[in-house]
Amino acid sequence: MRLLRILTRVVVVATVLGVLYLAVTFVQVWRASTTDRAAVSDAIVVLGAAQYDGAPSPVLRSRLDHAIELREQQVADVIVVTGGNRPGDRTTEASASASYLLENGVPEASIMREVSGTNSWQSLAAAARFLRAEDMLDVVLVSSPYHALRTEAIAEEVGLRGRASPAARSSESVASQAGNLGREALAVGIGRIIGFGRLVDLDDRVGRVRGVTGTG
Repeated sequence: MRLLRILTRVVVVATVLGVLYLAVTFVQVWRASTTDRAAVSDAIVVLGAAQYDGAPSPVLRSRLDHAIELREQQVADVIVVTGGNRPGDRTTEASASASYLLENGVPEASIMREVSGTNSWQSLAAAARFLRAEDMLDVVLVSSPYHALRTEAIAEEVGLRGRASPAARSSESVASQAGNLGREALAVGIGRIIGFGRLVDLDDRVGRVRGVTGTG
């Protein structure tokens, strides 16, 4: 009985600490989503989002418009667009983004492309390889507000000094925004413990298991 009481206390304490850890992380994710940390840097990195046959989705267009504004404010001359393609796509997210930037007055010489990543970690890791080769380590990260803290953490993991500058909020409901923040808090909380690269691997494995078992 004594051992059972000790185990029960350990479980209770561990649960309370876990809840507190996630609560603090949630607040950090929320604060990052409302904070623009843009500063003069070597490049502006735009995280990819959906595109429709070469046309950026509203979410991606919001990110690109924000990157253009940052460039006009002389935060950096170079814009790095990221993102590969999905099954059935005829173009990549990066190519759709580059075309949009060109149409809006950004010169070809100021655009760098990362065209292989299928998630934020892969895209930032791939972009980091060619940015480091050019000694361009200070970057401003443009993504959706709820994603700001995780992009900074991933950038640090892949060898970049990143500052998040969230794009304008989309017309999501309060419940949807809260859900996004909650999922990000969980992802950041786990990623800080096991590493964000490992988190991506774990997510991929879970996805494959779901596909095999028919539960996802």
